[in-house]
This record gives sequence, structure tokens and C-alpha cells, in this order.
Amino acid sequence: MNAEKKFEFLEHTADAYVAAYGSSLAEAFENAALAMFEVMTDTSKVKPEIEEEVSVEAEDEQALLYSWLEDLLVRFDVSGRVYSRFKVNELNRNSGGKLRLKAKVWGEPFNPEKHPQKVGVKAITYHRMEIIRQPEGVTVKFILDI
Repeated sequence: MNAEKKFEFLEHTADAYVAAYGSSLAEAFENAALAMFEVMTDTSKVKPEIEEEVSVEAEDEQALLYSWLEDLLVRFDVSGRVYSRFKVNELNRNSGGKLRLKAKVWGEPFNPEKHPQKVGVKAITYHRMEIIRQPEGVTVKFILDI
């Protein structure tokens, strides 16, 4: 795994197949979110003007990855905001045994004149979802339905 690479798009016939990397699970989740928004627009043109808090819970790590990305996609659909910066502050089990993720995200309202439209993401899927831990870091793989 290349420490400098945050994510890459893998070969897939119809959808966006993503591998996101991190030195920790939290960093891999941050880069997964960045990759999802990069599918939609050029994230380098998204200014981190608005800060929001995100909190999701799930039974396991794959469900947590799904919930994290789905929450961000719903925010885009409802508020029309795109995001370019992500910071997972907490990733642990709560007293009920569920995994909990708390994060801050930064972005701005989507503006087609400023943010080039690439492809729309319809949904996150569990198909081919993997979380791979290696001594050098964590890789999360997932498919976005576009």
C-alpha cells in the first residue's frame, strides 16, 4: 500500500469500485468519503466553508462504512452540499455494543458553475465490500451505484 495514495478507482463494468486507504480504520473511512465525492465532482474545487457533525452507529465495521457513506450521500441529496474534508474523531463501541463513528465534515453548497459534475451516486452497496487490515494500514473497498 502506498502511504501517499488516499484512494483509487478499481475496474468495474458499470459502477464505481473504490479502494480507500488509511493508516487506521478512521483514516480509511475519511478517504472513502473523499473518494465518493470525487466520483461526483472535483473535490479540489470544494471549499471547506461549512462545518457539520456526523454521528452514525452500526452493528459491524462494514455496516458502519455503509452508514457513514449513506449519511453523507443523504446530506448531499437533501442539502445540496458537497464535501471535501473529513475528520473521524471517534470510532468505538458504545455501551450497547454497537460501533459508533463521530466525525466532522466540511464543504459548501453545490454550484454547477464551480463544481464540475461527473456522475451521480445513487447508492452505496454491500456488494464486494471489504475491510482489509495489514501491518502497513487499512484498506476499505466498496461499490457505489452510479
